[in-house]
Amino acid sequence: MGHLYYGTTPEPIRIPDRLLSHLKVVVATKLRRSESFTLSWTHVDGTPGRSTLWLQPAIPLRFVFDSAEPEQLNAQTLKDMADMANSSAGLIVALDAEIPATAAPVRTAAPAPRRSTLRTAA
Repeated sequence: MGHLYYGTTPEPIRIPDRLLSHLKVVVATKLRRSESFTLSWTHVDGTPGRSTLWLQPAIPLRFVFDSAEPEQLNAQTLKDMADMANSSAGLIVALDAEIPATAAPVRTAAPAPRRSTLRTAA
């Protein structure tokens, strides 16, 4: 279970490592572009309700992972999260969601030979 530290609040938000890994990529991409947005979730720790954070470049964030090894990222999950973060509703995550494992790409044909684009002067 990873932790997201927001602003100067000492209490972390507990998020599973796999979800936190995907969240880190989407959040870092948005903030690097100076794009502010909201991040919302429903509480799963027995506390009723939901929470929303306003994320913007001036507010400190720290991602702490339980695992020393980085998670394999799922490209479709990243795309879905980025699309949601770009919407007026903001990024809404389910803390108990299962993110599918990334399958190795299946190659159906041999790659085409590379052609050089450089030409020598005659």
